[in-house]
Amino acid sequence: MDWQCTGLRWPEGSDGPALGWRKGTRTRASVLAYGTEFGFRASGERRCSGARGNACPLGAVVPAGSTGGRCPECGRLDRAHSVAADTIPNDPRTYRVYLAWFGPGMVKVGITGEERGAARLREQGAVVFSWLGRGPLMAARRAEEVLRAALGVPDRIPYARKREVRAALPDPVERAGEVAELYGKAAALEGGGWPEALERLPFAAVDHAE
Repeated sequence: MDWQCTGLRWPEGSDGPALGWRKGTRTRASVLAYGTEFGFRASGERRCSGARGNACPLGAVVPAGSTGGRCPECGRLDRAHSVAADTIPNDPRTYRVYLAWFGPGMVKVGITGEERGAARLREQGAVVFSWLGRGPLMAARRAEEVLRAALGVPDRIPYARKREVRAALPDPVERAGEVAELYGKAAALEGGGWPEALERLPFAAVDHAE
């Protein structure tokens, strides 16, 4: 069995993005240093990439034309455990609500598992972000939905739009200022805006531009 690529990730504490690899129970990562070239050869049958960090138990072959990279069984398992699917309301993990800025006028509210740190923000291409709060999944989800409506921001921003503005971003002060303004509006919400179970976090703009 050859090494199988499990996708691009930007792990917490790393110096940059990395390609994940799996061979049976063994895993490794290839760090992609900025400005260097890389390549790898694909051979043999295309097999399922598994779900939730686990290898496909069937080692199923995936059709060449598939865009998902998973067999139907692993695809169902991945969707069933997705935070976005809200299928595990009693999830014991702590989640964080964030404001992410991708360019002028492009801000979204989202949630991520606290154990992932800012990896989710880097993987989305967020140029600047600030945490809003932390707490159990359903409290974080409720705050996310309320804040989207109150701030008038979307739940996702197309990658094409992010790329269009990436080459000509405003200066760091202006970037942080737009996030700070929305953070202030979010913090000013009373009553139903903030679930009691959600701990508020202070504003702290993190800039990923470099």
